[in-house]
Amino acid sequence: MGTGCGILGLLVGRDNAVNVEGIEKQWAFCEYTKKNAEINKLAYRMHQGDFLAYEDEKGFDVIISNPPFYHEGASKSENEMRHAARYNTHLPLGQFFTKASRLLRPRGHFLFCYDPQQFQSISEELKKAKLTIETVQFVHPRVNRKASLVMVQARKSSKSLMEVRAPFIAFDEDGVSEAAQNIYKKARTHSIKCTL
Repeated sequence: MGTGCGILGLLVGRDNAVNVEGIEKQWAFCEYTKKNAEINKLAYRMHQGDFLAYEDEKGFDVIISNPPFYHEGASKSENEMRHAARYNTHLPLGQFFTKASRLLRPRGHFLFCYDPQQFQSISEELKKAKLTIETVQFVHPRVNRKASLVMVQARKSSKSLMEVRAPFIAFDEDGVSEAAQNIYKKARTHSIKCTL
């Protein structure tokens, strides 16, 4: 959901035997995703449109998203495309979670990252949408810094207790942490800037 350049779906498709579909509101990001899928020779069914208006009768086993999560009080980008991709005024939590729950099949998984300062609201809105947090991990830039991201794995109609994983530390005294380096090695991605 909200594919951007398509990286999440492309990595999932590359590393798992699954059918991947993506939805993105902004035309340019749809084109980036299609181009990246073509270059990497991966099947990727793309939908252009608003996630909140999207319908699918079959539903999905897994929904993954890096949604816009900056709150209204954060300093705002003047770039319209960046603003839509980053700020949650374009995708309010309650509506986002309710729609994800409706599109998930029974016992389906919902994976996303968000602003950790909004974790209380995340928990409340997921419960309203009948989604249970099964796993959560907070990401910290450094050991002595507050969390900058929270990664959540929720499930539809689950009765599991929440597993809180050890904090993920992105940088240590030597630079990029070993844990982060291992993720980069597994992903093996290369990023370039381009225009359409």
